[in-house]
Amino acid sequence: MDTRSVYESWRNEPTLDERTRAELSAIAGDSREMEERFYRDLEFGTAGLRGVLGAGTNRMNEYVVRRATQGLANYLLECAGAKERGVCIAYDSRLRSDEFARETARVLAANGIRTYLFSTLHSVPQLSFAVRHLNCLAGVVITASHNPKQYNGYKVYWSYGGQAAPEQASAIFKQIQSVPMFAPRLCDFNAAVADGRIAMVGGEEDEAYYAASAGLLLDPQLVKRRGGALQIVYTPLHGTGAVPVRELLTRVGVTNVSVVPEQAAPDGTFPTVSAPNPEDPGAFRLAIALAEKTGAHVCLATDPDADRLGIAVRTKDGDWATLSGNQIGCILLEHILSSLKRQARLPQNGVVIKSIVSTRLADAICKAYGVALENVMTGFRFIGEKVDEYQTSGEKAFLFGFEESFGFLAGGLARDKDAISSAMLAAEACISYAERGMTLSDALDEIYATYGFYGESVKSYTLEGKAGMERIAGCMQKLRQAPPETFASTAVCEREDYLSGERTGRGGERTKLTLPKNDTLRWLLEDDSWIVVRPSGTEPKLKLYIGARAKTKPELDTALAALMADVDALLKGYLA
Repeated sequence: MDTRSVYESWRNEPTLDERTRAELSAIAGDSREMEERFYRDLEFGTAGLRGVLGAGTNRMNEYVVRRATQGLANYLLECAGAKERGVCIAYDSRLRSDEFARETARVLAANGIRTYLFSTLHSVPQLSFAVRHLNCLAGVVITASHNPKQYNGYKVYWSYGGQAAPEQASAIFKQIQSVPMFAPRLCDFNAAVADGRIAMVGGEEDEAYYAASAGLLLDPQLVKRRGGALQIVYTPLHGTGAVPVRELLTRVGVTNVSVVPEQAAPDGTFPTVSAPNPEDPGAFRLAIALAEKTGAHVCLATDPDADRLGIAVRTKDGDWATLSGNQIGCILLEHILSSLKRQARLPQNGVVIKSIVSTRLADAICKAYGVALENVMTGFRFIGEKVDEYQTSGEKAFLFGFEESFGFLAGGLARDKDAISSAMLAAEACISYAERGMTLSDALDEIYATYGFYGESVKSYTLEGKAGMERIAGCMQKLRQAPPETFASTAVCEREDYLSGERTGRGGERTKLTLPKNDTLRWLLEDDSWIVVRPSGTEPKLKLYIGARAKTKPELDTALAALMADVDALLKGYLA
């Protein structure tokens, strides 16, 4: 059917609620808006669904959520023990997240699948932990992470606590496509809670999560003794972190925490920020202002579902600097490895895992401590899968994992990035360095002095809608058809195409890549700089990552600027 036919079928659907019908009637004369809302079904990828709120097949609404859940239920019912093990559901502070969580529970319970629903908003890491704690077969989180307020999403987790694998996502999507839009099974929510088909959870799961997370501290006695002296400003950016971050910090002894009052309460409109993203320095504006009043030297921020952690630090000259995800990852990595070595607890089979777009400074740190480092594809799911593999087999002892997009995980309690326990470890790092008369800014300077200057930069090209997706695909095709041989006057040593699964050397020799196939291109240059280009898996963006290494900070800045300018010009030409 064409988009108008699908639009009319929705508008004339007898079971449609009046709010949605009025929204559709308002666009009756807008063919472009109709096209954007109905030209496709919202894609169910590895991270599940994510889209703009509104009526339509290409939007996030209760009908799309119900249909997705019926498809998930159909998939689960083909798995042994699905009804008994069940599904755990969490939701964040975004608009309609609580409603979508209830609709998810209604469909699962109507299909005879045991359903656990958090009674209050909860974070991604708490859901990931709870899936394993409750021995569920799957989990669902209603969130769009750090996207702007008009977005929401639906993320599916599997029994190991990490996100569903691509083959599972594909199979679930096929099931979803077989479900008529307005035909999912539904039960009455209150009746299902009353008779136990839907179990409201939270207290026991939270206690288990806090106890396990506190066990990740490297020097709990130091934190207990000195934690009260550390002044921290924290902002949950109107999200789920407010309760668990403060609770965990208090339990381990970090009690001098000032929360940004304007951003403390959950609010899906995110009124104080353009986007609730701790990667954005602007998100720290109110936190830094509060730190100036309280005399704090560090600010912590978490995104709405509390899986990403951002940090701002006071520098020697009294200014404030927001750290990159790579810098935070390397500070936490150095803290963890140095503490374990000092305590003679560094395991011989220890392993650190990071994504291929994250800094090579981590490689240098791991090498210095004799710890193995593994690279995986972009997306924390790949780190979570490795954590599960090694914890199951006992082959390696997982120590730390991170990706440049502000995702960190220590210990493997969750199988997704965890800003709550990472905030606790960041506080411990502050205390540990303070014992040496240092701040986190000083710690970063020490790391560069020890290992050399590494720098990275990221740029996103946002292209909304159908036309935008076509332009992104066209750009990737051009890069493959005529691959550049130099960038910023530096020759390419190797080109890696993760879609074809091949690495091409300078002389044209080809070898197979071992990582999973993915629409990602990577170039390694003669001077140890590197470039990665990939479409985002969750947003309408083309993403560019670059990295370089130099002997001095000025040389590093020059190299990064030249590389970014050259690749940026190339991509803009291809996207035009």
